[in-house]
Order: sequence, then structure tokens, then C-alpha cells
Amino acid sequence: MSSCCTPDGSCSTGAPETTTARAAGGHTTVYAVAGMSCGHCETTLTREIGALDGVLSVEVDVAAGRVTVTTGGAPDDARLAEAVDEAGYELTGRAA
Repeated sequence: MSSCCTPDGSCSTGAPETTTARAAGGHTTVYAVAGMSCGHCETTLTREIGALDGVLSVEVDVAAGRVTVTTGGAPDDARLAEAVDEAGYELTGRAA
């Protein structure tokens, strides 16, 4: 698995500031995601998951290894996992 971060866990590109719009309504699901370690990881996942059809909002908690996704209908876990994988991280399942 590739990452934007250096072996010591620091971000190699600088962490751009991100904002995530909160969606009113929708279906919210929390996923466990491995491989995140910095603000760049947060920005990448917010952009990649947010670009999927039906996604209303994305909140990334790097420290907890969690990504909260709000969708207009039932989430497509396989499609979300594919987007996370293509971004260089691993969706390990729904968080408890």
C-alpha cells in the first residue's frame, strides 16, 4: 500500500487545510480505514470519496482511523472500498 507520507509518518507534501460540508439528512455510515497518518491523507480521502455519486459529505478522523460518509441512500460499500483502495488506503470494514 502506498502513502503520501514518509516512513517516519510525517507528511511529505504538507497538509492543505480542508473543510467538509455537513449534509442534512441522508444515511451516515462510519468506516474503519487503515494507512492514514496526516492531513494530506484526510484531503485525499475527502476528495476521492466525495467525488462518488450519491455522497453528500465526508468526514475523516485520521487519529481514529475512521471515515464518516453520508450518502443520499444506502451506501455502496464495495464502491467506497474501491475508491479508498485506489487512493492508497484500505477500508477494513464498517466501524462499530
